[in-house]
Amino acid sequence: MNNAPGPLPPAGHDHDSCVSAAIETAERLCRDRGLRFTALRRRVLTLVWDSHKPIGAYDILDKLGSEGKAAAPPTVYRALEFLIEAGLVHRLDSLNAFIGCPDPARSHAGQFMICRRCRTVLEIDDPEIDAVVAKKAERLGFTSVHQMLEVQGLCANCGESD
Repeated sequence: MNNAPGPLPPAGHDHDSCVSAAIETAERLCRDRGLRFTALRRRVLTLVWDSHKPIGAYDILDKLGSEGKAAAPPTVYRALEFLIEAGLVHRLDSLNAFIGCPDPARSHAGQFMICRRCRTVLEIDDPEIDAVVAKKAERLGFTSVHQMLEVQGLCANCGESD
């Protein structure tokens, strides 16, 4: 993955291809790992990828309901848990929302720049940041199990509009 964060997809972005590629990658990874990629898990992943912005579990539940697919909150949360464990989505704790992972084939810590105004989320993958956090944790006698960094601020577009 490119270490430099980028803006939202440009005008003319073929979002259908973007979503299709994410689903194809998920199908391949699940098949290779012996995981069941059920119809509900596929639909939830599609809903997560439907925009390049984070989505909450209840928003997913509402969209499923509007499609005539009855699903209870625990069902959606189980599907999201599977997608997280498979590395296909990330949970953004500060937003209580989910976003698709553009590089699910490789296990990595997440570093996210979150715009407080438009909710754009940019994922960066910087091994130097991982190393600094691991080193600091080690100095404190802390064993790091999972690392995710969320930084809130303004994206380039929102910062310019002030």
